[in-house]
Amino acid sequence: MGAGRAHAVPLLRLLGGVDLRDARDAEAGERLLAQQKHVALLALLALPRARDGRPHHWRRDRLVGLLWPELSQERARNALSKALTQIRAALGADAIVTRGDEEVALAPDALSCDATLFQAEAEEGLLTRALERYRGELLPGLHVAGCAELGHWLDAERAELQATAAGAAWALARRFEGDGALTDAARIARRAVRIAWDDERALRRAMGMLARLGDRAGALRLYDEFARRLRAEYDAEPSPETLAAAAELRA
Repeated sequence: MGAGRAHAVPLLRLLGGVDLRDARDAEAGERLLAQQKHVALLALLALPRARDGRPHHWRRDRLVGLLWPELSQERARNALSKALTQIRAALGADAIVTRGDEEVALAPDALSCDATLFQAEAEEGLLTRALERYRGELLPGLHVAGCAELGHWLDAERAELQATAAGAAWALARRFEGDGALTDAARIARRAVRIAWDDERALRRAMGMLARLGDRAGALRLYDEFARRLRAEYDAEPSPETLAAAAELRA
């Protein structure tokens, strides 16, 4: 055999679930993902790179405030150091870069992340590829008790990614409709609604598109799914505008 080939860049998947593929040390990767705060730290380091493609440096005091607010400064910094050591064990000794003593970041080639790839593809107009990558909500079910500020950060990231996915789906549905690919247009319109299921304006847009495409029954199924979920999760009824749109379709 020839010289060993370069190791594949690890892929961190955060959309619709959490997974780390091609870690330098698979067992270390499994241990890393077994702890919610370490998963959250990895997300904090990986996600902001989507803004300009460069590593985002975090101040250590900011990270410990997000992840270990209940600990003293000394103990919190020790916990952060241990977590960074676990990341290095999983991704390689050069995976974490520093700027001075107080700032840390992921090295540019240490990791690829499905969320950042998704954002880049959506911005470049690669809508089909982006939507294939968007498997669901960012870090579903991740909640770190006692870390309210981290929760706010995660909520904002989830909302931004969801809005990008819904916008990409609508743009693709309109593209298919304009090209006369009506089956694909209807399929992607339904996907757009399910990405942002509680957006009634989006629901009415999808119902209107399906009706234009001759699928009034499909439009009403979307409405019925929405109404059932709204009652189950919020004990609420659709808005008058949505009720009127459904009534018009039935008429």
